[in-house]
Amino acid sequence: MQSHFIEFISLILIILALVMVANKLKLAYPIVLVLGGLILSLTSVFSDVTIDPELVFLIFLPPLLYEAAWATSWKEFWRWRRVITSFAFLIVIITACVVALVSTALIPGFTLALGFLLGGIISPPDAVSATTIMRGVKVPKSLSSIIEGESLLNDASSLIVFRFALAAVITGQFHFGEATTSFFLVIVIGTLIGLLVALIFYAIHRWLPTTPSIDIVLTLVTPYCMYYAAEHFHFSGVLAVVSGGLLLSSKRQSMLSYRSRIEGVNVWTSLVFVLNGLIFLLIGLQLPSITSQLGDISLGTAIWYGLAISFLLIVTRLLCTFGASIFTKIMSNFITVADPNPGWKGPLVIGWAGMRGVVSLAAALSIPLVISGGQPFPYRNLILFITFIVILVTLVFQGLTLPWLIRKVKLDDKYAAIPEEEQETIIQKKLAKASLQLLEEKYGKDREQNQHLKQLFSRFQTDIDFFDRGIKTTDHKTLRSYQDIYLEVLEQQRTLLNKMNTHSEFDEDLIRKYLSLIDLEELKLRG
Repeated sequence: MQSHFIEFISLILIILALVMVANKLKLAYPIVLVLGGLILSLTSVFSDVTIDPELVFLIFLPPLLYEAAWATSWKEFWRWRRVITSFAFLIVIITACVVALVSTALIPGFTLALGFLLGGIISPPDAVSATTIMRGVKVPKSLSSIIEGESLLNDASSLIVFRFALAAVITGQFHFGEATTSFFLVIVIGTLIGLLVALIFYAIHRWLPTTPSIDIVLTLVTPYCMYYAAEHFHFSGVLAVVSGGLLLSSKRQSMLSYRSRIEGVNVWTSLVFVLNGLIFLLIGLQLPSITSQLGDISLGTAIWYGLAISFLLIVTRLLCTFGASIFTKIMSNFITVADPNPGWKGPLVIGWAGMRGVVSLAAALSIPLVISGGQPFPYRNLILFITFIVILVTLVFQGLTLPWLIRKVKLDDKYAAIPEEEQETIIQKKLAKASLQLLEEKYGKDREQNQHLKQLFSRFQTDIDFFDRGIKTTDHKTLRSYQDIYLEVLEQQRTLLNKMNTHSEFDEDLIRKYLSLIDLEELKLRG
């Protein structure tokens, strides 16, 4: 137990070091962590580290999916619902079919059921990989919404394909009608279970006497309850977490206090950072155990299979995204669509953002060692190795080149009615006007008798005058000068507070309170 704990702490420290390297090199940290794990796997210290697939599915996956759903805009998700659902379900199924047919022809002795099993494993772009890398790249909101929304749903469809293909391999039978019915039941009932659990937790947050600490712990427990409740009845735990997470995310203002929201963000940011880091590092550390299990198939042959199928996945996804673009343009003549003219730039970036990750590896690891009759599961080790190669190629190759591709195609957010900088100006001006209007209507008579209230009036009036004179955020030189001066003022305030804290007459808790307020002010200023 002690040795495992020390190993865990060592991995955390390694993750921190690698992420700092990634920040220095200005690379997405999942890529550096996977490569770092590969290098560490060649040493004797970490050569025996393995991933328990049950551990990944039950412990890692629910909070990561929940956080991604919580960060997703339901408004944008609904706006692009047709594109997201087609990518998350139709394209995953098409990809699984293509992989099944090609792998059957490419690998001697590979059956169609095994091909669908492999296709179900490697067809979905990974939610964690996509959202993590996309957050580090400035892309139009519409594009990031589609990619993040797709990555939330595609795991469910791929794992359903995987489940049916696994049953076909083990039993030697496959009933299409029964499988189709089960497919829709798994999706619909899984979603309903997630929404039901979400409503229960909403009621707890909303009407029971919770504290910020209780609220935060409840948010940590919620995704596990959603996932386990759905999986217990053999429905989609992934869709349960996603649907429930989207519902609770839309209700955050009414069910959580301001302190719960602020403190919860800090807790979840740190938790997700650690979980992401462990997962991507562990993917790289799997190399020795996976390579040692190839058996009679040579390493060179296995690498060739992996590279060929990786290339197939990349091409298939690009063709699907361009095909979806063409289909959308045609259908815009008959129905109302969110984007009647998608063009080629957006589909190219979406097609290239198809990194595979931990869900694929965990699904491959969950393949049983034996089938009925005690026979070894056919080609299990090769499927595991191909999955690892696909993850490595797509994550490193596509992940490294995705920022370059986005810069080259020069995407414009043609669906943003107002530029982001101008939106900020409008929001700030409307807030100031609404605040001043409320004060005038309800407390105008009290202004002269209350000095603090008078200062509040002056503050909002100053903000309105600021915008009315046309000093907007688009004036980057003036804004930058203002920000630099204000930051210097805040730093001076920190220095003064720290100096005051050396005197015994000042309570340190009060000093810390005002230091925290300065931190919040700096956060607001830096955006």
